[in-house]
Amino acid sequence: MNHTHSSADTGFSYSRPFFEQLVDQALAHAKKLGATDAGAEASEGCGLSVGVRKGELETVERNRDKSLGVTVYIGHRRGNASTSDFSGAAIERTVQAAYDIARFTAEDPVAGLPDADDIAPPASHRDLDLFHPWELTSEEAARIALECEAAAFATGKRITNSEGAAVSAQQSHFFSAHTRGFRGGYATSRHSLSVAPIASLPGRNGEMQRDAWYSSQRSATELSSPAAVGRYAAQRALSRLGSRKIATTECPVLFESSLAAGLLGAYVQATSGGALYRKSSFLLDSLGKPVFPKHIDILEDPFIPRGKGSSPFDEEGVRVQARKVVDAGRVEGYFLSSYSARKLGMKTTGNAGGSHNLVLTSRRTRKGDDLDAMLQKLGTGLFVIELMGQGVNYVTGDYSRGASGFWVENGQIAFPVHEITIAGNLKTMLKGIEAVGADAYAYGAKTVGSVLVNRMKVAGS
Repeated sequence: MNHTHSSADTGFSYSRPFFEQLVDQALAHAKKLGATDAGAEASEGCGLSVGVRKGELETVERNRDKSLGVTVYIGHRRGNASTSDFSGAAIERTVQAAYDIARFTAEDPVAGLPDADDIAPPASHRDLDLFHPWELTSEEAARIALECEAAAFATGKRITNSEGAAVSAQQSHFFSAHTRGFRGGYATSRHSLSVAPIASLPGRNGEMQRDAWYSSQRSATELSSPAAVGRYAAQRALSRLGSRKIATTECPVLFESSLAAGLLGAYVQATSGGALYRKSSFLLDSLGKPVFPKHIDILEDPFIPRGKGSSPFDEEGVRVQARKVVDAGRVEGYFLSSYSARKLGMKTTGNAGGSHNLVLTSRRTRKGDDLDAMLQKLGTGLFVIELMGQGVNYVTGDYSRGASGFWVENGQIAFPVHEITIAGNLKTMLKGIEAVGADAYAYGAKTVGSVLVNRMKVAGS
């Protein structure tokens, strides 16, 4: 039987009809064994990653993987198994393994497939333009990476070294179905370009500063140019030369947009089903309550064409929708899967597998609120461009992380700082957001400008 794609243009080894057949075979076998419900997903991914360093080719990696995952329910007992072997015998063995696990697993009254009325009907599956395969040879990828690194070196004599540049082209597709009537799947791609230059000062104990920048998109045509990525990464590294420590103080802190996305991520984690039903969140019972100041809104939109967090349905096949997650500072909705929603006595929000494209905005932001304007709003305080360590306690909200950036006086950058720690509590930090810049940056599936927090402890020397 020929299961491969006749069209070589996708780069995949398996076709969608072949995946549908695999999944149906798995579901039929689960029913035959006596499962009350079952779900299966077939997927494959492939890609190319090329790394260069100091003008030399360093690595060429090709990846290709495939998998069939099966979930079987016997009443409220659940079993899961997967295989990378697509033969008929292997599928039956995998379904049997999932079935056996379910037989010996404890009952969980909320375990089960999503309710039928939550499932996204096939007519609702929009094409979100997520698949743009990049026909890239390893030679072309190396040329792009070398061009990016060369642009970094050409930015200034003080760029003396590099941790390398890399180009990656990835694509995958899947088909998923379950016995509550869901059937669906689609293909996606994600491509990226990155570089990490090192700047150094002669003398001054040979101070060295590294920084990095990257561009990542669904379509290679939308990637930033290699020269722009290289130059910007180098400018960032150069700007850090001459870093000092500062005395311990309390001051306002401006988070660069890419780091502000991390604050948004912390909020999402604290209002996600798993953290809520385990009571391991500093935002328990926050629905309908103000968590941010009145000028802050957060929108979730799964339907942005080419978006990194776009999807016509969630990982369980549940319908998704654009919604205001935070309206005028108040929490309007959590991020729930069917399981966590049942645990909380609520309805799924279509967030099995995480949040979709999120945009955090402030009603105070004006068109001209670029980084310079945000530094003016900061006045005297700390502008942070890098955070280190994992110092976030989601149960209490306590926040403490190593940081580097710039000390700002009267709205002007005074000098770079490093080896400091910023600390606070996420509850007061979110409440203390004074302004959001118009310098919005899409960091993965989160889009936010630079964020000014009114007060934090900054521990220096």
